[in-house]
Amino acid sequence: MSTPTPAPAPTAAPASSPTHAFEDFSVGQVREFGSRLVDREEGLAFAAAYDPQPLHLDEDAAKASVLGGLSISGWHTCALVMRMMCDAYLLDSTSQGSPGIDQLRWLKPVRPGDTLRVRMTVLETKDSRSRPAIGLVRSSWEVFNQKDELVMTMDGWGMFGRRGT
Repeated sequence: MSTPTPAPAPTAAPASSPTHAFEDFSVGQVREFGSRLVDREEGLAFAAAYDPQPLHLDEDAAKASVLGGLSISGWHTCALVMRMMCDAYLLDSTSQGSPGIDQLRWLKPVRPGDTLRVRMTVLETKDSRSRPAIGLVRSSWEVFNQKDELVMTMDGWGMFGRRGT
């Protein structure tokens, strides 16, 4: 089994002129990104540390579960998607964090050896009432495996600074 290439370290400081600011997100805009191999050992280590359910750690227990085999923790899948988001646009943006996720669904098991990719669709943009230098972007993220099966969906908000503020 091939080992995924380690992700690049994030930059120490945001770019002086980020590519992505609030004004760059428009309703209906679609971005596709990522191609991340799900590594078995990384999945086992994550599960042991953060989600030590047998279906994420033990082949026999996983086969006997409703998932029918070893699966990566859904929380690990979220972390992988977050990294792909950072690499695709967040680290080169005016991101100010997120007030939260409104919806998260794990639709199919993610297995060791799967390759994940993400499709992000902007659903809504609006001005912040309390902070005029920030805009809010509501997006939907769809996560697919190498068979183009939808394995996870997530809807939530991001806060982005405006250009020139």
